[in-house]
Amino acid sequence: MEPRMNLFAHEIGAKIGKRIFAVSQVIQESPLPKPTQELVQLRASQINGCGFCVDIHAKDAAAAGEAATRLNLVAAWRHATVFTDAERAALALTEEGTRIADGYEGVSDETWARVREHYDDDQAIALVSLIAMINATNRLGVILNNQGGAYVPGDLATIAV
Repeated sequence: MEPRMNLFAHEIGAKIGKRIFAVSQVIQESPLPKPTQELVQLRASQINGCGFCVDIHAKDAAAAGEAATRLNLVAAWRHATVFTDAERAALALTEEGTRIADGYEGVSDETWARVREHYDDDQAIALVSLIAMINATNRLGVILNNQGGAYVPGDLATIAV
């Protein structure tokens, strides 16, 4: 299957892509732990069925030293012993924030309280923004039919240039 269009091959698309990338850079430079960032992006991408983003975040996390066991268990994190309480809170927020349209009532007070136990204001803002941005990116990827499988770790920065 071929992508429907290359977002970056068009002036408007390139401007949008660069701005999305700029927001992502702010989040990457935040105090939110990098492993948590990758786990969150991987989980949202799995839920949204974005093969392009699953490929990116699984490979970038592995290249950064993330254990294969943890990457393989992200989809079943509730039934795995390899995630910290803070990561579990972030993954719960990711799922509730991603599945709003699936009959969920948004983010529960219980999940938000767990997030706030583990993350300060700057980290929480980065986490919420990360979830919003990866969901937007997943939707672009799925709508445009971007395919996973060919991503080379570390190349994400060159995509939006």
